[in-house]
Amino acid sequence: QVQLVESGGGLVQPGGSLRLSCAASGFTLDYNAIGWFRQAPGKEREGVLCIGRSGVITYYDDSVKGRFTISRDNAKNTVYLQMNSLKPEDTAVYYCEAGPLCSSWANEYDYWGQGTQVTVSS
Repeated sequence: QVQLVESGGGLVQPGGSLRLSCAASGFTLDYNAIGWFRQAPGKEREGVLCIGRSGVITYYDDSVKGRFTISRDNAKNTVYLQMNSLKPEDTAVYYCEAGPLCSSWANEYDYWGQGTQVTVSS
Protein backbone atom coordinates (compact mmCIF):
# COMPACT_ATOMS: atom_id res chain seq x y z
CA GLN A 1 0.00 0.00 0.00
CA VAL A 2 1.42 3.36 -1.07
CA GLN A 3 1.38 5.85 1.76
CA LEU A 4 2.95 9.14 2.81
CA VAL A 5 2.79 10.13 6.44
CA GLU A 6 3.74 13.56 7.72
CA SER A 7 4.69 14.15 11.33
CA GLY A 8 6.46 16.65 13.53
CA GLY A 9 3.94 19.46 13.56
CA GLY A 10 2.84 21.26 16.66
CA LEU A 11 2.65 24.55 18.48
CA VAL A 12 5.78 26.69 18.50
CA GLN A 13 6.53 30.25 19.51
CA PRO A 14 7.59 32.82 16.93
CA GLY A 15 11.28 32.47 16.21
CA GLY A 16 11.23 28.78 17.05
CA SER A 17 12.01 25.74 14.93
CA LEU A 18 10.30 22.54 13.88
CA ARG A 19 11.36 19.62 11.73
CA LEU A 20 8.63 17.92 9.78
CA SER A 21 9.05 14.39 8.50
CA CYS A 22 7.52 12.77 5.44
CA ALA A 23 7.82 8.99 5.62
CA ALA A 24 6.93 6.80 2.69
CA SER A 25 5.80 3.22 2.52
CA GLY A 26 4.99 1.11 -0.49
CA PHE A 27 7.38 3.00 -2.76
CA THR A 28 10.87 4.51 -2.76
CA LEU A 29 11.06 8.23 -2.15
CA ASP A 30 14.45 8.76 -3.78
CA TYR A 31 12.94 7.93 -7.18
CA ASN A 32 10.56 10.86 -6.75
CA ALA A 33 10.52 14.59 -6.41
CA ILE A 34 9.12 15.56 -3.03
CA GLY A 35 7.26 18.78 -2.56
CA TRP A 36 6.09 20.42 0.63
CA PHE A 37 2.86 22.37 0.48
CA ARG A 38 0.87 24.24 3.08
CA GLN A 39 -2.70 25.31 3.45
CA ALA A 40 -3.78 28.03 5.85
CA PRO A 41 -7.41 28.38 6.93
CA GLY A 42 -9.51 29.85 4.16
CA LYS A 43 -6.68 29.69 1.64
CA GLU A 44 -5.67 27.36 -1.16
CA ARG A 45 -2.88 24.86 -0.83
CA GLU A 46 0.39 26.52 -1.85
CA GLY A 47 3.76 25.15 -2.78
CA VAL A 48 6.57 25.86 -0.35
CA LEU A 49 9.60 24.07 -1.76
CA CYS A 50 10.57 20.85 -3.50
CA ILE A 51 13.57 18.56 -3.75
CA GLY A 52 14.05 16.88 -7.09
CA ARG A 53 15.37 13.41 -7.72
CA SER A 54 18.83 14.89 -8.30
CA GLY A 55 18.74 16.74 -5.00
CA VAL A 56 18.14 20.18 -6.48
CA ILE A 57 15.92 22.29 -4.24
CA THR A 58 13.36 24.67 -5.71
CA TYR A 59 11.64 27.29 -3.59
CA TYR A 60 8.09 28.31 -4.49
CA ASP A 61 7.56 30.70 -1.61
CA ASP A 62 10.16 33.45 -1.27
CA SER A 63 9.10 34.10 2.32
CA VAL A 64 10.71 30.85 3.48
CA LYS A 65 14.06 31.27 1.75
CA GLY A 66 16.83 31.30 4.32
CA ARG A 67 14.50 29.81 6.94
CA PHE A 68 13.27 26.47 5.53
CA THR A 69 15.23 23.70 3.95
CA ILE A 70 14.50 20.21 2.75
CA SER A 71 16.59 17.07 2.92
CA ARG A 72 16.38 13.36 2.23
CA ASP A 73 17.35 10.30 4.23
CA ASN A 74 17.12 7.56 1.65
CA ALA A 75 17.99 4.86 4.16
CA LYS A 76 14.88 5.80 6.14
CA ASN A 77 12.80 6.53 3.03
CA THR A 78 12.02 9.88 4.62
CA VAL A 79 12.19 13.52 3.61
CA TYR A 80 12.50 16.30 6.15
CA LEU A 81 11.42 19.92 6.20
CA GLN A 82 13.52 21.95 8.62
CA MET A 83 11.76 25.16 9.54
CA ASN A 84 13.64 27.84 11.46
CA SER A 85 12.75 31.37 12.54
CA LEU A 86 9.09 30.52 12.34
CA LYS A 87 6.55 33.31 12.01
CA PRO A 88 2.81 33.40 12.76
CA GLU A 89 2.13 33.55 9.02
CA ASP A 90 3.73 30.11 8.67
CA THR A 91 0.74 28.65 10.51
CA ALA A 92 -0.89 26.07 8.25
CA VAL A 93 -1.40 22.40 7.62
CA TYR A 94 1.73 21.12 5.90
CA TYR A 95 1.58 18.34 3.32
CA CYS A 96 4.26 16.40 1.51
CA GLU A 97 3.65 15.14 -1.99
CA ALA A 98 5.58 12.78 -4.26
CA GLY A 99 5.75 12.79 -8.02
CA PRO A 100 8.06 12.47 -11.02
CA LEU A 101 9.05 16.16 -11.15
CA CYS A 102 8.97 19.20 -8.91
CA SER A 103 6.02 21.47 -9.46
CA SER A 104 4.33 24.28 -7.59
CA TRP A 105 0.99 22.70 -8.45
CA ALA A 106 -0.21 20.16 -5.93
CA ASN A 107 -2.31 18.26 -8.46
CA GLU A 108 0.76 17.34 -10.50
CA TYR A 109 1.98 14.95 -7.82
CA ASP A 110 0.97 11.32 -7.56
CA TYR A 111 0.90 10.78 -3.81
CA TRP A 112 0.26 12.95 -0.79
CA GLY A 113 -0.14 12.57 2.93
CA GLN A 114 -2.82 13.61 5.38
CA GLY A 115 -0.94 16.68 6.56
CA THR A 116 0.41 17.89 9.88
CA GLN A 117 -0.64 21.07 11.66
CA VAL A 118 1.93 23.75 12.39
CA THR A 119 0.84 26.61 14.62
CA VAL A 120 3.15 29.51 15.34
CA SER A 121 1.87 31.58 18.21
CA SER A 122 2.97 33.13 21.46
